[in-house]
Amino acid sequence: MSISTATFESFIHTLTDKSASIITPLFWDLGLGVDIKSDGSPVTKADRDAESAMRELIRKQFPSHGVIGEEFGRENDDAEFVWVLDPIDGTVSFAHKCPLFGTLIALLHKGQPILGAIHQPIVQQLCLGNGDETTLNGKRVRVREMRSLLEATLLATDVANIARLQNRVGFEALQQHVKVFRTWGDCYGYLLLASGFADIMVDPIMHIWDIMPLIPIVRGAGGVITAWDGTDPVGASSCVAAGRALHGEAVRLLAA
Repeated sequence: MSISTATFESFIHTLTDKSASIITPLFWDLGLGVDIKSDGSPVTKADRDAESAMRELIRKQFPSHGVIGEEFGRENDDAEFVWVLDPIDGTVSFAHKCPLFGTLIALLHKGQPILGAIHQPIVQQLCLGNGDETTLNGKRVRVREMRSLLEATLLATDVANIARLQNRVGFEALQQHVKVFRTWGDCYGYLLLASGFADIMVDPIMHIWDIMPLIPIVRGAGGVITAWDGTDPVGASSCVAAGRALHGEAVRLLAA
């Protein structure tokens, strides 16, 4: 049985409006402090406050739904519907006043992502996908129909992490085959991919709140998203996303 997502898509706008109202003024706060969590990752007041606000909205609107969030963990996560939240994906960029970050939201139905959103509050972009189509600020977008790696733009967040966590030689092989490589990363790289302004985006490590929102977005834009080795992205701890013509070759080179 297919699930109608129209009501949930409308609610995502409510979530992003609320999170943006918290994140945007703090982005411009030059005195905003950055804390380091036990896993070594950075966190700010904006991360915590935005996730708290979104959780409260979900509890009020959909009290039977579960929530999984980066900052405050799991709540009723065995529910039929579960929201997955990353209030600021790209906190390092956010803390440095670089707008290559975004709010990630996914809705899971029985463990499968049926909706995903990337919201960039500073430049006011909302990329929303349901697996069948993806829109950017309400207009349908598609991945670029690039046939050759030699003409492709490759994006990644952090090259040092690739060398530490995956096959450095394979990534260098892929990098040598493309026309352009840039570190326009975190979730914003996937927004660029889905809207046709980049061709491959790779991440050597992902958590559930990083990857689940991306799956309906990339698929809805006509792209392919998998783990680093080409397997199912649901539950994966790494990611390769690209257009259909390039994805297989990218995965092959990464395994070199």
